[in-house]
Amino acid sequence: MGTDALAGNVTSVASNLWTRLTGPEHATLRNWIVLLAAWEILGRLKLVAGGALPAPSSVLWRLWIDRADYPDHILATLQGASAGFLIGNLLAIAAGAVFALFPLAARLFRGVNVALFALPPIALSPILVITFSGMTPRIILAAIACYFITMTATVTGISQTDKRTIDVVRAYGGGRWPTLRLVQARSALPSILAGLRIAAPNAVLGSILAEFGGGGRHGLGVYLIGSLGRAEPDRLWGIGLMATAMAGLAYALFSVIASRLTGSSRAVTVPASPPASAAGSKFTAGEIAIVAASILLPFALWWLVLIAMGTPAMIAKNPVDLFAYLFLAPNSVVTQAKLLAALAQTLPMTLIGMALGLGFAFLLALSSVLYPAIIRGFMPVALVTQTMPLVALTPLLVLMLGRGPSVILWITVSVTFFPAFVTMAQGLSMVPHAALDVPRAYGASPLAQMRLVSIPASLPYLFAATRLAVPRALLGVMIAEWLATGTGLGNLLNQSRGYLDYGMIWSVAVVSVLISVAFYQIVVAVETRVLARRGMAPAQ
Repeated sequence: MGTDALAGNVTSVASNLWTRLTGPEHATLRNWIVLLAAWEILGRLKLVAGGALPAPSSVLWRLWIDRADYPDHILATLQGASAGFLIGNLLAIAAGAVFALFPLAARLFRGVNVALFALPPIALSPILVITFSGMTPRIILAAIACYFITMTATVTGISQTDKRTIDVVRAYGGGRWPTLRLVQARSALPSILAGLRIAAPNAVLGSILAEFGGGGRHGLGVYLIGSLGRAEPDRLWGIGLMATAMAGLAYALFSVIASRLTGSSRAVTVPASPPASAAGSKFTAGEIAIVAASILLPFALWWLVLIAMGTPAMIAKNPVDLFAYLFLAPNSVVTQAKLLAALAQTLPMTLIGMALGLGFAFLLALSSVLYPAIIRGFMPVALVTQTMPLVALTPLLVLMLGRGPSVILWITVSVTFFPAFVTMAQGLSMVPHAALDVPRAYGASPLAQMRLVSIPASLPYLFAATRLAVPRALLGVMIAEWLATGTGLGNLLNQSRGYLDYGMIWSVAVVSVLISVAFYQIVVAVETRVLARRGMAPAQ
């Protein structure tokens, strides 16, 4: 073969490869290649914060150098995450089945479920570490991280079973439990598997957060904390990407399982709210009793769990102990001042970060309809920020942005925008095409169609996205305060651990839960009023 023929073949192959990469079907691959190339150039030239963003090749080389360190740390994190994933999801599926079959139980446990959903793991981590030893804190936090999403997915899957299939079982004498086993459990399988896909990376994050709180010699969280003081950004990025790979593989594993088990069935949307209570809003004595029980049950369970564990009173604080610490102790005024000062720093950043995250998500959702090509190019970056555990992402952002308020806002936006974007985009995509025919017939532009039809029709999903963003925003702010800025509730929690001030640790934990629950309930109240006026139901 001559030189000209060889050159022609090479040119032809290169041309075919370029044609394939520039085609729409390979947009994701092309975007990843462009992203990695840009990252390599920025890292090699040290154009970002004086080298705080190392090149991918440098990160891979550091991973190879440190390869002997990773097996023990990965295994420790996997042990806690796997055990917590198994326990949390078994409890979630069982609870979801009970709540779906017995609506009264769902109403009574609403307070517990919302509290678990709103609970910032960083606030619970120090309490678990000082109360338990070994792998127990990691398992508990991983289980809590899995519970809510799988429980609500189970409730939705069971409640959306085709009523005609239930009638068939009942016609042959089947009771409540045979109906659950033969029909409802199978109907709920796609929804449950959708929940497990999200719960799997959540379990990894929960285990790493417990490691961050202090506990054990091994684990990626322990390794990351030990590496923060070194001027080695490539090592931090290596640890972060390893945690990202674990979370991403966990998600992919259950995606494959879901595809194999459900075939062409499409899972329903994983709900962003707790199980809906039974209809009826009359303020009867029975209704008031149920609401009161729902509010008091979390405090009763808190007390009973402490009694069952037998933890020393110096460490474990029940509701009465905490009230005495905050209001009756000799230095309670100083304690309240510290707590309020920290709260004054955390709350504004939470609200601003949440607003920015939701606004960014809203613009992305609109762009996904109006300019889908741009969104396809942005998705690789978005996916990396979401699969990388927050505790691994924070030190990397600190290297690039410093320790000022900007890092708090960046972290808060990064953890709130993606779930909100997915939810909003789903709402916009579900607007019936027939509803858009009228504005199109009058020559309305795509933006006018959005304003007049699509956005109002997707309001339930906008509120669902806001409900999702509330606890994630507070979690992002507190982690940034703990690891980066040294301000607010996150820093107060960290200081209290060092001073062994168990009362303050419990106070910060309870206050953070109450803030999240309050925000959540405010969103629910506004959502109920707005959607009721439009005759719309919440998006579950």
